[in-house]
Amino acid sequence: MAYPTPPVRLIDRFGRTVDYLRISITDRCDYRCVYCMAEDMTFLPREQVLTLEEIYTIAKAFAELGVKKIRVTGGEPLVRKGVLELLEKIGQIESLNELVITTNGSQLETMASDLKVAGVKRINISLDTLDADKFKAITRTGDLQQVLRGIDAVKAVGFERIKLNAVILKGSNHQEVCDLVQYAVDKGIDISFIEEMPLGVVTKHDRSEAYYSSALIKEDLARRFSLEATLEKTGGPSSYFKVVGTQTRVGFISPHSENFCSTCNRVRLTVEGRLLLCLGNEHSVDLKAVLRENPSDMVVLKQAIIDAMLIKPEKHEFNIHEQPVILRYMSMTGG
Repeated sequence: MAYPTPPVRLIDRFGRTVDYLRISITDRCDYRCVYCMAEDMTFLPREQVLTLEEIYTIAKAFAELGVKKIRVTGGEPLVRKGVLELLEKIGQIESLNELVITTNGSQLETMASDLKVAGVKRINISLDTLDADKFKAITRTGDLQQVLRGIDAVKAVGFERIKLNAVILKGSNHQEVCDLVQYAVDKGIDISFIEEMPLGVVTKHDRSEAYYSSALIKEDLARRFSLEATLEKTGGPSSYFKVVGTQTRVGFISPHSENFCSTCNRVRLTVEGRLLLCLGNEHSVDLKAVLRENPSDMVVLKQAIIDAMLIKPEKHEFNIHEQPVILRYMSMTGG
């Protein structure tokens, strides 16, 4: 009697199943957010960046190895030429359950419908403030009203889920957490608050002084909202609470105060083709080299991915009180 072949799964040496891939398709962005990159950024030359075809090939290999969710990020992914065609191809991978993107929202006003047609199911939009002047200061180049119109556009199109992401910095936007939640409630969407991650050297602020913990945010929100813990998960690191009496969920991503590494199911593909096994470590495999040395050989590519699970570290080691050991910027890693 023939038995069915068990599905292939990516399992690291700590027994964690990896079924979620985040892909940075460009290090370029139309913003220069103070916690993400330097004001005078030097971007990678074209030949060092994965082609769209290479990105698709790697995405397909991961899907064949059991990955069910792919998130496309940047930089700002929607500024890369050909992004809609790439999203459509990835969205057509049959075994994939979910294709999602993270964006700064600058392009959504004109691209919302095209993203839905391409197969994107959920959208995360970075929104750190509702104050136009503060938004300009944080992003250095951004237009708040353009982003708010983009949020309205994706609401009108009707995605499965829309979520805001807010990086909270003490003395910058920490006083706005209640206003941001109220905005999410009014729009009928979700929001996650993120503790700043120490990636890349930034000069605009002192990370240790700007640190504002998830616990403090919860205390602030408790003065205005009733939050009810939920067991809901979306495959990422957020722990979620329901705003009582609404459809809005509030998530907390807490790399410093509430380490989530024991349940990590994620790996990242950087814009230059490095498979990064942990956001807070440099353990990686050069999949671009594997691809270019073995063109069209999916067997070799998939074996390299399987072998990479052996070097996925147990946890990250972030320290906001020191200059980062990891000098790559979040825009290169994938937000």
